[in-house]
Amino acid sequence: MTTLLLELYRSMLLIRRVEERIIDEYAAQEMRCPVHLCIGQEAVASGVCTILDPTDKVMSGHRSHGHYLAKGGDLKRMIAEIYGKKSGCSLGKGGSMHLIDLTCGFMGSAPIVASTIPIAVGTAFAAKCRGEQRITTVFFGDAAVETGAFHESVNFALVHSLPVLFVCEDNLYSVYTPLGPRQPCGRGLAQLANGMGMMTAKGDGNVVSDVVRLAETAVNHARSGQGPFFLEFTTYRWREHCGPNFDNDIGYRTQAEFETWQALCPIEQCKSELIISGTSSETELTSIDRQLSDDIDAAFEAAKSAPFPASHEALEQIFAN
Repeated sequence: MTTLLLELYRSMLLIRRVEERIIDEYAAQEMRCPVHLCIGQEAVASGVCTILDPTDKVMSGHRSHGHYLAKGGDLKRMIAEIYGKKSGCSLGKGGSMHLIDLTCGFMGSAPIVASTIPIAVGTAFAAKCRGEQRITTVFFGDAAVETGAFHESVNFALVHSLPVLFVCEDNLYSVYTPLGPRQPCGRGLAQLANGMGMMTAKGDGNVVSDVVRLAETAVNHARSGQGPFFLEFTTYRWREHCGPNFDNDIGYRTQAEFETWQALCPIEQCKSELIISGTSSETELTSIDRQLSDDIDAAFEAAKSAPFPASHEALEQIFAN
Protein backbone atom coordinates (compact mmCIF):
# COMPACT_ATOMS: atom_id res chain seq x y z
CA MET A 1 0.00 0.00 0.00
CA THR A 2 2.95 2.34 0.63
CA THR A 3 3.97 2.63 -3.04
CA LEU A 4 0.33 2.89 -4.04
CA LEU A 5 -0.22 5.63 -1.46
CA LEU A 6 2.53 7.71 -3.02
CA GLU A 7 0.93 7.28 -6.46
CA LEU A 8 -2.40 8.31 -5.00
CA TYR A 9 -0.83 11.39 -3.44
CA ARG A 10 0.57 12.40 -6.81
CA SER A 11 -2.79 11.81 -8.50
CA MET A 12 -4.70 13.88 -5.95
CA LEU A 13 -2.09 16.65 -5.97
CA LEU A 14 -2.26 16.87 -9.76
CA ILE A 15 -6.01 17.38 -9.58
CA ARG A 16 -5.66 20.00 -6.82
CA ARG A 17 -2.93 21.97 -8.60
CA VAL A 18 -4.81 21.94 -11.92
CA GLU A 19 -7.96 23.25 -10.25
CA GLU A 20 -5.97 25.93 -8.43
CA ARG A 21 -4.36 27.04 -11.67
CA ILE A 22 -7.79 27.27 -13.30
CA ILE A 23 -8.81 29.55 -10.42
CA ASP A 24 -5.74 31.73 -10.94
CA GLU A 25 -6.35 32.08 -14.68
CA TYR A 26 -10.14 32.30 -14.74
CA ALA A 27 -10.40 36.04 -14.08
CA ALA A 28 -8.62 36.74 -17.39
CA GLN A 29 -11.88 35.60 -19.06
CA GLU A 30 -10.09 33.52 -21.65
CA MET A 31 -11.91 30.38 -20.47
CA ARG A 32 -15.35 31.11 -21.84
CA CYS A 33 -17.19 28.28 -20.09
CA PRO A 34 -18.45 27.58 -16.57
CA VAL A 35 -16.19 25.49 -14.33
CA HIS A 36 -17.25 23.14 -11.53
CA LEU A 37 -14.17 22.53 -9.40
CA CYS A 38 -13.56 19.44 -7.27
CA ILE A 39 -11.10 20.85 -4.72
CA GLY A 40 -11.67 18.86 -1.52
CA GLN A 41 -13.07 15.83 -3.33
CA GLU A 42 -9.88 14.50 -4.96
CA ALA A 43 -9.64 11.26 -2.98
CA VAL A 44 -12.78 9.74 -4.50
CA ALA A 45 -11.59 10.16 -8.08
CA SER A 46 -8.03 8.99 -7.41
CA GLY A 47 -8.98 6.16 -5.07
CA VAL A 48 -11.58 4.60 -7.35
CA CYS A 49 -9.73 5.03 -10.62
CA THR A 50 -6.51 3.47 -9.30
CA ILE A 51 -8.38 0.16 -8.92
CA LEU A 52 -9.71 0.18 -12.47
CA ASP A 53 -8.03 -1.50 -15.43
CA PRO A 54 -6.98 0.57 -18.47
CA THR A 55 -9.77 -1.07 -20.49
CA ASP A 56 -12.46 -0.20 -17.94
CA LYS A 57 -14.77 2.68 -18.84
CA VAL A 58 -15.58 5.79 -16.81
CA MET A 59 -18.28 8.44 -17.16
CA SER A 60 -18.96 11.56 -15.14
CA GLY A 61 -21.10 14.66 -14.74
CA HIS A 62 -20.47 18.39 -14.56
CA ARG A 63 -17.73 18.18 -11.87
CA SER A 64 -15.51 15.90 -13.90
CA HIS A 65 -11.96 17.32 -14.03
CA GLY A 66 -10.75 14.99 -11.27
CA HIS A 67 -12.30 11.86 -12.77
CA TYR A 68 -10.82 12.64 -16.18
CA LEU A 69 -7.32 13.16 -14.79
CA ALA A 70 -7.45 10.23 -12.36
CA LYS A 71 -8.41 7.85 -15.18
CA GLY A 72 -5.40 9.04 -17.18
CA GLY A 73 -6.97 11.70 -19.39
CA ASP A 74 -4.54 13.91 -21.31
CA LEU A 75 -3.85 17.08 -19.28
CA LYS A 76 -2.92 19.28 -22.23
CA ARG A 77 -6.07 18.35 -24.14
CA MET A 78 -8.25 19.01 -21.09
CA ILE A 79 -6.86 22.50 -20.54
CA ALA A 80 -7.10 23.24 -24.27
CA GLU A 81 -10.74 22.20 -24.16
CA ILE A 82 -11.50 24.58 -21.29
CA TYR A 83 -9.96 27.35 -23.40
CA GLY A 84 -12.12 26.28 -26.36
CA LYS A 85 -9.16 25.40 -28.57
CA LYS A 86 -9.08 23.00 -31.49
CA SER A 87 -6.50 20.82 -29.72
CA GLY A 88 -8.97 20.22 -26.89
CA CYS A 89 -10.28 16.77 -26.07
CA SER A 90 -13.68 17.74 -27.56
CA LEU A 91 -12.06 19.82 -30.31
CA GLY A 92 -12.85 23.03 -28.45
CA LYS A 93 -16.61 22.54 -28.75
CA GLY A 94 -17.50 21.16 -25.33
CA GLY A 95 -15.73 23.12 -22.62
CA SER A 96 -15.20 22.10 -19.02
CA MET A 97 -18.29 19.91 -18.71
CA HIS A 98 -17.84 17.86 -21.89
CA LEU A 99 -14.54 16.03 -21.48
CA ILE A 100 -13.60 12.81 -23.25
CA ASP A 101 -10.49 10.69 -23.76
CA LEU A 102 -11.20 7.33 -25.34
CA THR A 103 -7.54 6.32 -25.19
CA CYS A 104 -7.79 5.87 -21.41
CA GLY A 105 -11.44 4.80 -21.25
CA PHE A 106 -12.92 8.12 -20.16
CA MET A 107 -16.09 7.93 -22.22
CA GLY A 108 -17.40 11.40 -21.51
CA SER A 109 -18.98 13.84 -19.10
CA ALA A 110 -22.13 15.93 -19.38
CA PRO A 111 -23.70 18.74 -17.32
CA ILE A 112 -27.27 17.45 -17.06
CA VAL A 113 -27.61 15.79 -13.67
CA ALA A 114 -27.68 11.97 -13.93
CA SER A 115 -27.60 12.06 -17.74
CA THR A 116 -24.51 9.86 -18.01
CA ILE A 117 -25.85 7.20 -15.64
CA PRO A 118 -28.06 5.40 -18.24
CA ILE A 119 -25.28 5.74 -20.82
CA ALA A 120 -22.84 4.06 -18.43
CA VAL A 121 -25.34 1.26 -17.85
CA GLY A 122 -25.66 0.86 -21.62
CA THR A 123 -21.89 0.64 -21.91
CA ALA A 124 -21.85 -2.09 -19.27
CA PHE A 125 -24.67 -3.89 -21.08
CA ALA A 126 -22.65 -3.83 -24.30
CA ALA A 127 -19.62 -5.27 -22.49
CA LYS A 128 -21.68 -8.12 -21.10
CA CYS A 129 -23.27 -8.88 -24.46
CA ARG A 130 -19.82 -9.03 -26.06
CA GLY A 131 -18.35 -11.15 -23.29
CA GLU A 132 -15.78 -8.47 -22.42
CA GLN A 133 -14.15 -8.58 -19.00
CA ARG A 134 -14.46 -4.89 -18.25
CA ILE A 135 -16.59 -2.79 -15.99
CA THR A 136 -18.04 0.70 -16.29
CA THR A 137 -17.87 3.24 -13.49
CA VAL A 138 -20.08 6.30 -13.34
CA PHE A 139 -19.46 9.18 -10.93
CA PHE A 140 -22.29 11.47 -9.82
CA GLY A 141 -23.36 13.71 -6.95
CA ASP A 142 -25.96 13.08 -4.27
CA ALA A 143 -28.67 14.96 -6.21
CA ALA A 144 -28.50 12.43 -9.06
CA VAL A 145 -29.91 9.74 -6.75
CA GLU A 146 -33.17 11.71 -6.73
CA THR A 147 -33.72 11.46 -10.49
CA GLY A 148 -35.79 8.97 -12.44
CA ALA A 149 -32.81 8.25 -14.68
CA PHE A 150 -30.90 6.87 -11.70
CA HIS A 151 -33.70 4.57 -10.55
CA GLU A 152 -34.46 3.24 -14.01
CA SER A 153 -30.78 2.64 -14.66
CA VAL A 154 -30.27 0.79 -11.39
CA ASN A 155 -33.27 -1.41 -12.07
CA PHE A 156 -32.00 -2.31 -15.56
CA ALA A 157 -28.51 -3.01 -14.20
CA LEU A 158 -29.93 -5.30 -11.52
CA VAL A 159 -32.25 -7.16 -13.91
CA HIS A 160 -29.33 -7.90 -16.24
CA SER A 161 -26.66 -8.23 -13.53
CA LEU A 162 -24.45 -5.70 -15.29
CA PRO A 163 -20.79 -4.93 -14.44
CA VAL A 164 -21.36 -1.31 -13.47
CA LEU A 165 -20.10 0.63 -10.47
CA PHE A 166 -22.26 3.53 -9.26
CA VAL A 167 -20.09 6.01 -7.33
CA CYS A 168 -21.97 8.71 -5.43
CA GLU A 169 -19.91 11.66 -4.21
CA ASP A 170 -22.06 13.00 -1.40
CA ASN A 171 -20.72 16.52 -0.83
CA LEU A 172 -23.77 17.32 1.33
CA TYR A 173 -25.41 19.80 -1.06
CA SER A 174 -27.36 19.83 -4.28
CA VAL A 175 -26.10 23.25 -5.36
CA TYR A 176 -27.29 25.10 -2.21
CA THR A 177 -29.82 22.62 -0.76
CA PRO A 178 -28.60 20.20 1.94
CA LEU A 179 -29.60 16.57 2.03
CA GLY A 180 -32.04 16.98 4.95
CA PRO A 181 -34.94 18.62 3.07
CA ARG A 182 -34.49 16.21 0.15
CA GLN A 183 -34.40 12.80 1.83
CA PRO A 184 -36.36 11.15 4.66
CA CYS A 185 -34.75 11.52 8.05
CA GLY A 186 -32.45 8.63 8.90
CA ARG A 187 -32.27 7.10 5.43
CA GLY A 188 -28.86 7.35 3.80
CA LEU A 189 -28.21 7.16 0.07
CA ALA A 190 -26.45 3.81 0.33
CA GLN A 191 -29.43 2.52 2.31
CA LEU A 192 -31.74 3.71 -0.46
CA ALA A 193 -29.71 1.89 -3.10
CA ASN A 194 -29.55 -1.23 -0.95
CA GLY A 195 -33.32 -1.18 -0.66
CA MET A 196 -33.48 -1.51 -4.44
CA GLY A 197 -31.57 -4.79 -4.17
CA MET A 198 -28.06 -3.59 -4.91
CA MET A 199 -24.87 -4.29 -2.99
CA THR A 200 -23.69 -1.09 -1.33
CA ALA A 201 -20.99 0.38 0.87
CA LYS A 202 -20.39 3.78 2.43
CA GLY A 203 -17.01 5.31 3.22
CA ASP A 204 -15.05 8.42 4.09
CA GLY A 205 -14.40 10.19 0.81
CA ASN A 206 -11.61 12.25 2.37
CA VAL A 207 -9.48 9.24 3.33
CA VAL A 208 -8.02 7.84 0.13
CA SER A 209 -7.06 4.48 1.66
CA ASP A 210 -10.69 3.98 2.70
CA VAL A 211 -11.82 4.81 -0.84
CA VAL A 212 -9.35 2.29 -2.30
CA ARG A 213 -10.43 -0.46 0.09
CA LEU A 214 -14.13 -0.12 -0.72
CA ALA A 215 -13.52 0.42 -4.43
CA GLU A 216 -11.52 -2.79 -4.60
CA THR A 217 -14.41 -4.73 -3.06
CA ALA A 218 -16.91 -3.15 -5.44
CA VAL A 219 -14.78 -3.67 -8.55
CA ASN A 220 -14.13 -7.32 -7.70
CA HIS A 221 -17.87 -7.82 -7.18
CA ALA A 222 -18.80 -6.30 -10.54
CA ARG A 223 -15.96 -7.90 -12.50
CA SER A 224 -16.75 -11.37 -11.20
CA GLY A 225 -20.24 -11.26 -12.69
CA GLN A 226 -22.16 -10.58 -9.49
CA GLY A 227 -23.84 -7.44 -10.79
CA PRO A 228 -23.75 -3.73 -10.01
CA PHE A 229 -22.40 -2.11 -6.85
CA PHE A 230 -23.20 1.28 -5.27
CA LEU A 231 -20.55 3.24 -3.39
CA GLU A 232 -21.34 6.34 -1.35
CA PHE A 233 -18.47 8.55 -0.25
CA THR A 234 -19.03 11.52 2.03
CA THR A 235 -16.87 14.47 1.04
CA TYR A 236 -17.02 18.26 0.65
CA ARG A 237 -16.43 20.79 -2.10
CA TRP A 238 -14.44 23.82 -0.99
CA ARG A 239 -15.38 26.28 -3.72
CA GLU A 240 -18.75 27.50 -4.95
CA HIS A 241 -21.01 25.13 -6.84
CA CYS A 242 -20.06 26.69 -10.17
CA GLY A 243 -17.11 29.01 -10.47
CA PRO A 244 -13.70 29.74 -8.95
CA ASN A 245 -14.73 31.59 -5.79
CA PHE A 246 -15.66 30.79 -2.21
CA ASP A 247 -19.34 31.21 -1.30
CA ASN A 248 -19.49 30.73 2.45
CA ASP A 249 -21.02 34.18 2.84
CA ILE A 250 -24.29 33.62 1.00
CA GLY A 251 -26.06 31.70 3.75
CA TYR A 252 -26.45 28.06 2.77
CA ARG A 253 -23.40 26.90 4.74
CA THR A 254 -21.33 28.41 7.52
CA GLN A 255 -17.68 29.35 7.70
CA ALA A 256 -17.34 27.03 10.71
CA GLU A 257 -18.66 24.07 8.70
CA PHE A 258 -16.29 24.89 5.86
CA GLU A 259 -13.27 25.08 8.18
CA THR A 260 -14.20 21.75 9.79
CA TRP A 261 -14.14 20.02 6.41
CA GLN A 262 -11.07 21.92 5.24
CA ALA A 263 -9.18 20.49 8.20
CA LEU A 264 -10.02 17.03 6.79
CA CYS A 265 -8.23 17.76 3.51
CA PRO A 266 -7.66 14.40 1.74
CA ILE A 267 -4.26 15.46 0.39
CA GLU A 268 -2.94 16.63 3.75
CA GLN A 269 -4.15 13.42 5.40
CA CYS A 270 -2.36 11.36 2.77
CA LYS A 271 0.78 13.49 3.07
CA SER A 272 0.87 13.01 6.84
CA GLU A 273 0.53 9.24 6.46
CA LEU A 274 3.37 9.13 3.93
CA ILE A 275 5.73 11.10 6.16
CA ILE A 276 4.83 9.43 9.46
CA SER A 277 5.22 5.96 7.93
CA GLY A 278 8.61 6.89 6.50
CA THR A 279 7.43 6.15 2.96
CA SER A 280 8.32 9.64 1.74
CA SER A 281 10.09 12.76 2.92
CA GLU A 282 9.10 16.41 2.65
CA THR A 283 11.85 16.82 0.06
CA GLU A 284 10.48 14.04 -2.14
CA LEU A 285 6.93 15.35 -1.92
CA THR A 286 8.11 18.87 -2.73
CA SER A 287 9.88 17.49 -5.79
CA ILE A 288 6.63 15.86 -6.95
CA ASP A 289 4.82 19.15 -6.50
CA ARG A 290 7.45 20.99 -8.52
CA GLN A 291 7.27 18.50 -11.39
CA LEU A 292 3.49 18.73 -11.48
CA SER A 293 3.74 22.51 -11.61
CA ASP A 294 6.04 22.27 -14.62
CA ASP A 295 3.59 19.93 -16.39
CA ILE A 296 0.68 22.25 -15.64
CA ASP A 297 2.63 25.30 -16.85
CA ALA A 298 3.29 23.51 -20.12
CA ALA A 299 -0.35 22.56 -20.53
CA PHE A 300 -1.58 26.12 -20.02
CA GLU A 301 1.07 27.58 -22.30
CA ALA A 302 0.12 25.11 -25.03
CA ALA A 303 -3.58 25.86 -24.61
CA LYS A 304 -3.14 29.62 -24.77
CA SER A 305 -1.08 29.44 -27.97
CA ALA A 306 -3.28 26.88 -29.72
CA PRO A 307 -5.74 27.97 -32.46
CA PHE A 308 -9.50 28.08 -32.09
CA PRO A 309 -11.62 25.81 -34.29
CA ALA A 310 -12.47 27.31 -37.66
CA SER A 311 -16.05 28.53 -38.07
CA HIS A 312 -16.74 25.98 -40.82
CA GLU A 313 -15.99 23.19 -38.32
CA ALA A 314 -18.91 24.13 -36.05
CA LEU A 315 -21.24 21.45 -37.43
CA GLU A 316 -18.62 18.75 -37.94
CA GLN A 317 -18.53 15.62 -35.75
CA ILE A 318 -21.91 16.35 -34.21
CA PHE A 319 -23.68 13.35 -35.69
CA ALA A 320 -22.35 9.81 -35.95
CA ASN A 321 -21.66 8.50 -39.42
